[in-house]
Amino acid sequence: MSQRSAVTAWEALFRAQVAVMRYLTAEFPANDISFNEYDVMFNLSLQPGHSLRLKELNDHVLLTQPSISRLVDRLVSRKLVTKTPDATDGRGTIVSLTDEGFDVFRQIARVHSKSITERVGGNLDADELAELTRLSEKLRGNKK
Repeated sequence: MSQRSAVTAWEALFRAQVAVMRYLTAEFPANDISFNEYDVMFNLSLQPGHSLRLKELNDHVLLTQPSISRLVDRLVSRKLVTKTPDATDGRGTIVSLTDEGFDVFRQIARVHSKSITERVGGNLDADELAELTRLSEKLRGNKK
């Protein structure tokens, strides 16, 4: 493999990601929550009990720790998530989706997933989607 091939592949991947994100951001139903708030709620929705330590949530989203803390506080004030002390570690905080927060997340996820399906699924067939998933996981370090 050449350096040129790796750089060309990176540029193609990066530009595709930017184009898809611009489309998805433009199509995102931002009346109730922002794209970043959705990302936090999405990551919480994947966890058992829809809860995660704030420190671990930081590992899942592409925001800085202070930004996530402020974002979580906004979601708490709107009663979409709760923050509670971690019973196993007094220094930690558990962030959890409320029932209302999960309902809001699901409503937005239905609309958002249609945009994803249109933009990504509309341009790739089933085999290409599987290959994209495999390659993306491999690049993330999850060898499959």
